Amino acid sequence: MAGLGAWNLARAALIILLLPRSLEQCGHISLSAPIVRLGDPITASCTISQNCSHLDSESHIVWKLEAELQPGERQQYLPNGTLQSTITLPHLNRSRALLSCCLHWGNSLQILDQAELQAGYPPATPHNLSCLMNLTTNSLTCQWEPGPNTHLSTNFTLKSFKSRGNCQSREDSIPDCVPEDGQSHCSIPRKHLQLYQNMGIWVQAKNALGTSVSPKLCLVPMDVVKLEPPTLWALGPSPEVAPPQPGCLRLRWETWKPSLHIDQKCELRHQPLLGEASWDLVGALPSRTLQYELCGLLPSTAYALQMRCTRWRLPGHWSNWSPSLELTTTQRAPTVRMDTWWRQRQLDPRTVDVQLFWQPVPLEEDSGQIQGYLVSLRPSDKAGADPMLCNTTELNCTFQLPSEAREVILEAYNTAGTSHPTPVVFLESGGPPLGRLHTVARDPHSLWVGWEPPSPQPRGYVIEWGLGPPSPSGSPKTWRMEHNGSIAGTLLQENIRPFQLYEITVTPLYQDTKGPSQHIYAYSQEMAPSHGPELHLRHIGKTWAQLEWVPEAPELGRSPLTHYTIFWTNAQDRSFSTVLNASSHSFVLRGLEPSSLYHVHLMAASQVWATNSTSLTLMTLALAGRIPSGQVFQTQPTAAWVPGCLPSQRS
Repeated sequence: MAGLGAWNLARAALIILLLPRSLEQCGHISLSAPIVRLGDPITASCTISQNCSHLDSESHIVWKLEAELQPGERQQYLPNGTLQSTITLPHLNRSRALLSCCLHWGNSLQILDQAELQAGYPPATPHNLSCLMNLTTNSLTCQWEPGPNTHLSTNFTLKSFKSRGNCQSREDSIPDCVPEDGQSHCSIPRKHLQLYQNMGIWVQAKNALGTSVSPKLCLVPMDVVKLEPPTLWALGPSPEVAPPQPGCLRLRWETWKPSLHIDQKCELRHQPLLGEASWDLVGALPSRTLQYELCGLLPSTAYALQMRCTRWRLPGHWSNWSPSLELTTTQRAPTVRMDTWWRQRQLDPRTVDVQLFWQPVPLEEDSGQIQGYLVSLRPSDKAGADPMLCNTTELNCTFQLPSEAREVILEAYNTAGTSHPTPVVFLESGGPPLGRLHTVARDPHSLWVGWEPPSPQPRGYVIEWGLGPPSPSGSPKTWRMEHNGSIAGTLLQENIRPFQLYEITVTPLYQDTKGPSQHIYAYSQEMAPSHGPELHLRHIGKTWAQLEWVPEAPELGRSPLTHYTIFWTNAQDRSFSTVLNASSHSFVLRGLEPSSLYHVHLMAASQVWATNSTSLTLMTLALAGRIPSGQVFQTQPTAAWVPGCLPSQRS
């Protein structure tokens, strides 16, 4: 706004310089008030001197507010011969505007004088006054909210005094603190302060329309002190102190040196570096301790730690949080249960080849990271033999055992130790089998496999699934253990794809034995055959016709053919059909009418799909006999006919 006013005044000065000298001193504007409240009226008068050579009885004063013409209220000649015009603007709704007094000169309006009008509001009461004693800058810094824009130049002053009471009486005044332009904070230097004596503090706001003051604040500078945060360090190992337990961190800190003489309490907070977990706060820690062991954290996890401090037992403000210290907790030995399964193959009368599989199941939320697995013989199984069979990061391993060996030990390990040993007992198959095994495709990526639970009830089941024929026998399989022996089925969702044939195996597990494994083949989604079989007419007679077709070769992604159905329709639209087994490749239609037209087609079907063959149109013979298809016989000179098929495509 100030820049706009300066430009308007400069423009007015330039215009006046360009006027003829006889008009330079002609007019003068007087205002009722230089500054008014925004929206209030303002009155201006323009007086033209009698010495103006262009002044005559026809002279007329014109007012302009910025570029807009304004009607004058009245125009009159005063006794001294001057011409005066007065204007009242009922509502000045602009914070700054240029008012011009003009006179017609020639064919144009000439500006005689200009005045800048200003409008705004008196200052609102400053509020939310607060102060902090900063020991780093050694000053008391106060800040406030100045309130709405006044549209006028408004000066703020931070005023204060010393008091030995409750700030009701003044003892010593303190020099005013004037903030920089546009700032709403100001700092009182240490030399003007008594750190442990009451002070009265308030803010004064002043402009051309009035003055306002904030509520008075009474405080002791040291009661509003804000300390700098401490510095965090990792507490390193020492010969006298054992390393921290899994899920624990040890740290130490140094308080800010200028605050060493101040009793403090501190707070610690921590947060995992990965993920979106919020900060967890640890209660007040006495700063004199200067070290702490934080426990209850996740093992083998990186954390960010921060600390802040404040005066203890006396008023004060919390410091900012310190920069983060990043530490990682130590590992704990894995706490997991191992689900196990195996396949055995007798190599010779004395040796068995074993392929062992396992799946770790965490027993706790923080079960520890796993770096590898150990499979070993029981020490008493074979004296003098190397007990270690496998040391692997995979979830399976293959090894050879003597035929009499019935058990191995499986453990998970990391740098902190090993899990509880899991004995793997190779059970003999001697339990009762499952009842009827069946499957249902839920969607293209899942299969439900169900069964009738045997009696007595098993302790659980092992379900295996993988690609069926024509996949190689060694193709990888997925497996899962169900520990609930009362269930009658489970949903398979892992590694299931459409148009693939899966072999599913279910084995019941009993306390000291297992039942025989049972298999079933299934698709989660099948594709329809690319085309149906092609139907041909081989021979035809007066009341019969022999048909044949070539069975389609099996296709991957399609279940096996279960049956055929032949349909035929006579000229009177009477339809007939018969069902044939999947091994059929020919059929004789009997009971046909002589010299009659028939339409025939073949449908091949499985349990989930069906497709139609090509369609045939044939005509039986008028006379008894047997005519091979494809030959032409003429029975009368005037009549010729062709037995056989007239092919037409039919869906």
